Formats: sequence, C-alpha cells, structure tokens
Amino acid sequence: MIKKQENSKKILVVDDDSNLVESIAAILKAEGYTVFTAANGTEGLRQAQTQQPDLILLDVMMDHDHEGFEVVKRLQGQQKGATLPVIIMTGIRKAKRLPFAYEPDADWLPVQAVLEKPVDPRVLLKRVAKALSASSR
Repeated sequence: MIKKQENSKKILVVDDDSNLVESIAAILKAEGYTVFTAANGTEGLRQAQTQQPDLILLDVMMDHDHEGFEVVKRLQGQQKGATLPVIIMTGIRKAKRLPFAYEPDADWLPVQAVLEKPVDPRVLLKRVAKALSASSR
C-alpha cells in the first residue's frame, strides 16, 4: 500500500459517473488526499481555477459540456494549468471497440497517464503518487 501523504495534496476528480467519482474520492481520501469533484468539463475547469488542485483525474467521455480531451486542451492554454498534472481515465477503447490504446503524448495528449476503466485502486494510487512526485521536482 502506498504511504499516506504527510501534507495533503489536492486532487480534482472530473467524471459524469457519480458512483465512480464517489468510489475514487473515497480511495483518495483514505490515503490522505484532499478531494474535490466535478460532474462535467465546464465545472471541472471552474474547479481547477478556484481550488488550484495539485492533480486532476479526468474522464474522456462525458455526457455534458466538454469532453476530457477538450478540458486538457483548455488547461494547457491557461498559465497555471499548463504544468498541472492530469491523469485521463477512460473506457472509450472498450466502448468504441478501438483496436489501440491511448498513450500520453506531448503534443496530442499531454497527460501523465491514461488509465483504462474500470481502474484498479492500486494502479490508481501508484499513478497518482508518481504524477505528484514528478510535478513537485
């Protein structure tokens, strides 16, 4: 198990699946993180500005407003958001039967990691810790 953070980092979880958001928030809170949530891209962008999280966990396909790719693009256009670590969570490959998996790419998909849903809690915590560690250097 990953060691709890001594000084709580703030994580924003953006997903339109409220059950998934609750589950992920509970996992992160149990590890000592402060968690904020948003149900869509517009709310996520607003929360990113007001809460100034240390990391964002972001769904790709959302029913409302901006999809995850658009949120990443908009964050990159903001001064503070350009260096903010983002981890994408997606079920798009299975839902759309894509023969490939998304991978982080500096130009096309500037994120720290892409996690396939359903996300294994141990993998999630490892990726979160790694992204936060890399961003604090």
